[in-house]
Amino acid sequence: MLIGVIHCPALPGSPNAVSLDQTLTSVERDARALVEAGFDLVMIENYGDAPFFAERVPPVTIAAMTACALAAKRAGAKLGVNVLRNDAEAALSIAACVGASCIRVNVHTGARVTDQGLIQGRAAETVRLRASLQTQAAIWADVDVKHSAPLGVRPIEDEVSDAVERGLADAVLVTGRGTGQSVDLDTLIRVKRISKVPVYAASGVTHDTVREILSACDGVIVGSALRADGKAGGPIDPKRAADLVSRART
Repeated sequence: MLIGVIHCPALPGSPNAVSLDQTLTSVERDARALVEAGFDLVMIENYGDAPFFAERVPPVTIAAMTACALAAKRAGAKLGVNVLRNDAEAALSIAACVGASCIRVNVHTGARVTDQGLIQGRAAETVRLRASLQTQAAIWADVDVKHSAPLGVRPIEDEVSDAVERGLADAVLVTGRGTGQSVDLDTLIRVKRISKVPVYAASGVTHDTVREILSACDGVIVGSALRADGKAGGPIDPKRAADLVSRART
């Protein structure tokens, strides 16, 4: 499975906010580029909103993200939603309203030390909210997520087991240490070996590595490599997007 990420520009209320009309035009253009390139799913996230709230974001962010999701949907995209840094309630609410297929949750179970401070998983609340909203959106949970450190060292196999068997995650995501940094292939293989649900590599996938990484898991989530300069945050380069899909499908 190939998932392309749209890094939404800074949304209303954030320090570097730009015109929402400009943002929606950008999101729809990027979504169209990913759909035409052949990506299976488009994940939207409020990447431009740094510094991020640890958990709940303001109402204006939810409203703007909903507008962005609808803009992406106009391009014919199958959607995923990630509300940074860890607002699963907002992501699920948006997903339920726009018909998104999944949400991404950076910390679904356990606890992590991050640049936003301590973030604790809220699997109990998230799974119950999904039931109450009667949405089928899948929960994609990171394990040993980037830009964070554990409170106590645990084998990643234990994190996977907890996320899936106790947190009821529908897929697990493996990342490198930071945005644009590659996953460790051995770690990815270990996670795939134990996981009872799909496993996706969720950072640092490039044109040169996509085939090797796909051989070890069920899909890739690609962001930085789809930009003209290879750095997160900019618009999608349609040619780079199409080239990555071509290499992955070969």
